[in-house]
Amino acid sequence: MTTETTTQQWVKSSYSDNGGSCVEWAPTTAATTGTVPVRDSKDPGGPALGVPAAAFAAFVAGVKAGDFDTV
Repeated sequence: MTTETTTQQWVKSSYSDNGGSCVEWAPTTAATTGTVPVRDSKDPGGPALGVPAAAFAAFVAGVKAGDFDTV
């Protein structure tokens, strides 16, 4: 899926550190398309990955629950 990356309002993940490894997402798009665009903040003009809203919500819930902790 190709997603227009310049006209959406992008939000940085609260779980991203300030070391430049940030993930951004466009939350308002999900309400109209059912897809959450996600991109690398270091390349704002680059491609965005379109994730189904339900899958994105499950991923966020897993992050909050610590399901992906490496330690």
